[in-house]
Amino acid sequence: MTDTTGTLDEALQRLHASGPERLGRLTNHAPMAVEALTARGQAGAVHRWLDLYAPKLEDFPASVEPVTDAGWRAALGDPRRAADWIAYFRRKLAAEPWRDVLATWWPRLLPGLYGGSTHPVIRVGHAVRALEQGAGQGSEQGDLTGPRLAELAHGLGYWAARHRPLGALAPLPGALSAADALEAVPPIAERASGSFPERLGRVGALPRWGSAVTEPEEARRLLAELVRAATHRYATHGHGEETMLVHAATAPNAVLRALPALPRGLWVSSLRAAWTASAAVTAMYAPDEAVAYEPSGDLVAEEVFARALAHGDEHVIKFADTALDVGDQRALGAALRAVELSVPLR
Repeated sequence: MTDTTGTLDEALQRLHASGPERLGRLTNHAPMAVEALTARGQAGAVHRWLDLYAPKLEDFPASVEPVTDAGWRAALGDPRRAADWIAYFRRKLAAEPWRDVLATWWPRLLPGLYGGSTHPVIRVGHAVRALEQGAGQGSEQGDLTGPRLAELAHGLGYWAARHRPLGALAPLPGALSAADALEAVPPIAERASGSFPERLGRVGALPRWGSAVTEPEEARRLLAELVRAATHRYATHGHGEETMLVHAATAPNAVLRALPALPRGLWVSSLRAAWTASAAVTAMYAPDEAVAYEPSGDLVAEEVFARALAHGDEHVIKFADTALDVGDQRALGAALRAVELSVPLR
């Protein structure tokens, strides 16, 4: 659903005075959540939701040193340079079509998809959807969305600042389906403690899945299958870690949303990175045992999303948004499971 109210642009302008993180490590989810709200027809709730979320925002960070075309590699993966990276991408997006900037930087950033708990790529996926919908309104590049172009700059800049590649992973026997491949993911040795980066460093082996794909359309089909399988799996496994396990679905869905704006030659590598992210999150947080979960009655997408909004938690909203992309009853039930498991925003 395209937002014709201008609310998203207003909200993004309001949010761009804030940094991409708080407390040095926690992600600012507000730009992603407000994009989801407007995309799902809830623009009228955006500013009320932002008022509740505002205590979690911090001021925009200070610049250290400008990022340049010649010296960008030295700044890659340095979270202190977030402001520098965002300024760099704002300059790039002012000078070049946004799809060209995305196509240039996607393969540079993709190996570091795992930094920032995968939030940077999720933010980029929301920004791309907003730009695609803005273009669908027939606007010119200059006025289609200054705030939306700025949001893409914030997302790409955050990704560059938190860029973190994985070490070498031992390949394990795979499975034909995404659901079976996720089921085959072995847990890391120590799941009782540790931050996301610490746990990520403990992931040493993952099953192969989709590694033989060479055709772009097959990569897109399998990526959609992965999003569906990870969304469904949350209903029975989300109790392992109700917040972090949503990323097993929302990170690959962000990649899936970006595909139409990317050259087809980048789709296969995107599938592989998305699988690794989803599988790594599963290894880090999935519980030892599944639980049965069957919501009662027929579920209606709009009602499920309204319940996510009433709950208010930013991860619940974003996960419900992904569940609506999947669209089936099992996915909608998983979104309700997230509502049940998570602490509401108050």
